[in-house]
Amino acid sequence: MLYDIRLHLHYDYHDAAGGSRHHVQVTPRTIAGVQRVIASSLSFEPTPTERSDFVDFFGNAVTSAAFRGVYEALDIRMSARVSVSRPEPGLDVSPGLGTLFGEIASVRSLAPDSPHHFAAASDFVDIDDAITAYARESAGRNASVAAIADDLCNGIYRDFAYDGEATTVATKAADAFALRRGVCQDFSHVMIAGLRGLGIPAGYVSGFLRTIPPPGKDRLEGADAMHAWVMVWCGLETGWLEFDPTNGMRASNDHITAGCGRDYADVAPIVGVLRTTGSQAGEQAVDVIPVG
Repeated sequence: MLYDIRLHLHYDYHDAAGGSRHHVQVTPRTIAGVQRVIASSLSFEPTPTERSDFVDFFGNAVTSAAFRGVYEALDIRMSARVSVSRPEPGLDVSPGLGTLFGEIASVRSLAPDSPHHFAAASDFVDIDDAITAYARESAGRNASVAAIADDLCNGIYRDFAYDGEATTVATKAADAFALRRGVCQDFSHVMIAGLRGLGIPAGYVSGFLRTIPPPGKDRLEGADAMHAWVMVWCGLETGWLEFDPTNGMRASNDHITAGCGRDYADVAPIVGVLRTTGSQAGEQAVDVIPVG
């Protein structure tokens, strides 16, 4: 699938802001055998006083922008054309849990895709007894790591309610699990916590998801949003597989990856500091348009 992606982040400040620096991670990345970025651009209004573009440890595209002057609004726009062609799911040759632990130990690498980076607790994902017990039910019903992950993904989809008002961007996995409510960020963190509690390496994927309007309805401009899902290390032969617990499915050609990390903290769309004395409000609009 070929997509044109447009993202607009807009921030209004009650009082003038200034002296700010932001790191922005919203640009899709090229992933061998999965997706290819044909072209992309990222712009700011006002224009940053300083700007640098770099790739972080996990291979994510990051833009650092500093603003020395004052401003009352900030607009960030990203556009990209991306080709996505995920491999079709094949025969499940992932190991059982007992074999997986030996395969993890045999990986003598700390490369960005090493499972060792994704096995321990992280900022948003603690190893929580209640979540581990919930994930252990999936392990009891399935023999392979991939089947456990798939079962847990579908369990979260079945047992949790999507509620954009229940949580905030700062909500951690244990709190979302207790509520049984939240958004894609929360469901991904819960799934990651459950898998790590079982000893299965898992990470957080940030990106975009094409949404399909109901039959007979036109697609709404800006109706799409940034999305999150989970990557799971399923052994030496299978490697990384991706699951979307918000929708109870494997990641498909409608999932476009922007970045990956241990949890949301590694791939937040925008983080930074600024000087202001008033409140601020932000809006996000995303268009994912299939072009072929």
